[in-house]
Amino acid sequence: MSPPKPAKSSASELSIRIASALVLVPVVLYVVHLGDWAFLMLISIGVALLSIEWGAMAAPKMPTRMAVAVCLPALAGMFAEALNKPYDSIHPVLSIALLLFGAACSAAYIRRLGGPWQDAAYGVLYIGWPAFVLIWLRQTGNGFEWVLFAFLIAWTADSAAYLVGKAVGGPKLWRKYSPNKTWSGFAGGMMAGMLAAGTLSDITGLFKSSTSAQIVGLLTALATMAGDLWESMLKRRYGVKDSGDLIPGHGGLLDRVDGLMFAIVAIGGIRLLVMLGTVL
Repeated sequence: MSPPKPAKSSASELSIRIASALVLVPVVLYVVHLGDWAFLMLISIGVALLSIEWGAMAAPKMPTRMAVAVCLPALAGMFAEALNKPYDSIHPVLSIALLLFGAACSAAYIRRLGGPWQDAAYGVLYIGWPAFVLIWLRQTGNGFEWVLFAFLIAWTADSAAYLVGKAVGGPKLWRKYSPNKTWSGFAGGMMAGMLAAGTLSDITGLFKSSTSAQIVGLLTALATMAGDLWESMLKRRYGVKDSGDLIPGHGGLLDRVDGLMFAIVAIGGIRLLVMLGTVL
């Protein structure tokens, strides 16, 4: 009944998280920097692993079939975008059409098997849309810097939310679906996202002012927090604690990239606004 046990457990979990990040982050950033086929293969592997986790979580009676039904349409939309030329195309119609058509086909297939067809269609969009946006984002002008913003802001906001929440505690953010998250952690994540964006802007020169960069950081951090909460809600719905056990200290890959997926979509929307003439 001693208090030190939770502290020890918490310290151990933090150590595992740090070790995992030290291994994974440099590898991911290096591949993002390489771009082209190395980047495409990394995202493809990620989509496959996420689809496997989705299958096990959303359709435990037919996990393999669900995984295949989600993975193939997501990859189709993603590869179509990878082949899209010119890279600065604003309207990748074929890629979006393939993704939507694939979601409909996936739903029809799982429905025929008597499975949760709505979860099949949603899984295609939930996993496939961020993957498609990420490929599109990397191939636009200054693509590496835009992807870097999405990754580093999401990671910084998520890490700060975890650390501040653990250190400060306080009122719960959404007790029903995510009892461990606090308002203090949320505030810490938002502030960290803004600071990270301001620093990155100074390094990359991607935005004309620090204020613009901080607004982007705020929106991206907010998207990260929303993605984390959304996945917590999904896990409650499916009755699982973690989406998997792939990454030590984090659970499954989906547990690690839930906020990043939303952050990518947020940065993609901001990038589109810039391409349409918005000055930031």
